[in-house]
Amino acid sequence: MTASAHIADVTQDSFETEVLARSRTVPVLVDFWAAWCGPCKMLMPLLAKLADEYGGKFFLAKVNTDTEQALASRYGIKSLPTVKLFRNGEAVDEFLGVQPEKTIRALLDRHVPRASDGLIEMARVELETGNPGKAQALLEEALSLDPGSDRVKLESARLALMLGQISDADKHLATLSIEARDSAEATALRAQMEFARIAAAARSADELRQAIAANPRDSGARYELAAKLVMQGEAAAALDTLLDIVRTDRKFNDDAARKAMISLFNLIGGNHPLVQEYRRKLSMALN
Repeated sequence: MTASAHIADVTQDSFETEVLARSRTVPVLVDFWAAWCGPCKMLMPLLAKLADEYGGKFFLAKVNTDTEQALASRYGIKSLPTVKLFRNGEAVDEFLGVQPEKTIRALLDRHVPRASDGLIEMARVELETGNPGKAQALLEEALSLDPGSDRVKLESARLALMLGQISDADKHLATLSIEARDSAEATALRAQMEFARIAAAARSADELRQAIAANPRDSGARYELAAKLVMQGEAAAALDTLLDIVRTDRKFNDDAARKAMISLFNLIGGNHPLVQEYRRKLSMALN
């Protein structure tokens, strides 16, 4: 492999600098390989070609697992080649085995800097300072500049949901690439969109609470209230409300409460303590 400023062989001693620290500036693609691995030799030239072609938008780090067994163990490498992408000191994406160039490009394009990234950051600042209209204009400019960017589409969908523009959010999500459609971020936004739809069509929170007080077994009112609570950021209260339906009226609307809890888990994020707590409670309610 020819020498390149965008590629380096990495060892245990240099991993902190070459991979973890560097990944806070640019994405770092780490190729775990071995000399005896035939598929590794097939993949190497393609990764090297992409590293040079992208011209520094990502860095390629190569780890020989025969000599760097501690690193291979640390990152759970069980088959070769395994390629992991690091960002901000963490492995955030990966693929196993030899993959087509198109697939590798798609993975890289989810993470490498794009011309529209600056506009996204500007839009976030405007939103934080209470200027959603300006934020929306910046994202429209970003989408015009970079119509293929899943990042812009996801950010636009998120803002549309915040503004109650559910159909617009749906349109943005519908145009995502195949790879991005199943991402954790897209899954969370789809869950949020479903709760937004239910909440928009629901009675007021006070009316719903009055209905539940009058009839504690009013599962429809509880379900609508849970959606309202989600949109107000009261996830724990929403999960409690949905769990009550699971416990008392499991068949309500074709098991809608359990399904809504799963959607809310996706919205909150699987590693969140609240999700771990309510997964246990849901499991107990179902058994």
